Amino acid sequence: MSATRALLADAVRSLDSADVASPEYDACELLAHVLGTTRGGLALVAEVSGEQEAAFSALVARRAAREPLQHLTGSAAFRYVELAVGPGVFVPRPETEVLAGWGVDRAREVAATGRTPVVVDLCTGSGAMALSLATEVPAAQVHAVELDETAHGWAARNLEGSGVDLRQGDMAEAFGDLDGAVDVVVCNPPYIPLDAYESVAAEARDHDPALALWSGDDGLDATRVLERVAARLLRPGGVVGAEHAEVQAESAPGVFARAGRWSDVRDHPDLAGRPRFVTARLAR
Repeated sequence: MSATRALLADAVRSLDSADVASPEYDACELLAHVLGTTRGGLALVAEVSGEQEAAFSALVARRAAREPLQHLTGSAAFRYVELAVGPGVFVPRPETEVLAGWGVDRAREVAATGRTPVVVDLCTGSGAMALSLATEVPAAQVHAVELDETAHGWAARNLEGSGVDLRQGDMAEAFGDLDGAVDVVVCNPPYIPLDAYESVAAEARDHDPALALWSGDDGLDATRVLERVAARLLRPGGVVGAEHAEVQAESAPGVFARAGRWSDVRDHPDLAGRPRFVTARLAR
């Protein structure tokens, strides 16, 4: 048997030495995962067994090698839902929760008029935004699409029983049956420039699928496709929201502004106050 506090202290030192961004949080999450409890519940555990210690040490070593925390625990929290994640699917980030919340608010506005909101999540990945929208706006008709076969499998697992219409395919050609009928489009597209490889955190660069990360020389190739797809899908006055990199605070909105068919083109910050997503309304 080993003392819980000493185990955590050793793990924090190991993760900190490996430049893990949140060593204390990650160490607690991993130990709670091994013990089948929560971070708060760790305070009630004085000692762990030798078997549990070995399992914990193995997970700490993998995390120190910069394997994503969510891959090790098998789940990721996103707004009010818990998602199954693992190799082959983009791990949803907290900053995307603000974009999802924007989509929820816009869908609720449509529902308040007595009409069923029609919402599309392009590049759904794990299904995080689609599931949040379906959960938080039960009146909405939610559709989602994912190109990558493995990621689509994770989305199918997460969206099972949610009522979301999940399809596999390229967003550029998706949902022709919904042209002109959609109220809200949300998307977290790939947006990292090809030459930014070295600046990307190891957890994303080495473990997130490449299809979810890289998007041409300026990182906006997918956003340009998204702009055209959203214009095709939305009804007049419908809205689109798309995530982007912090350095794209002007260039991402510029994609919509230059198209000449959007009004109310605005950029929005994430939870840390950094430029994170652009929204626009299809001109009537």
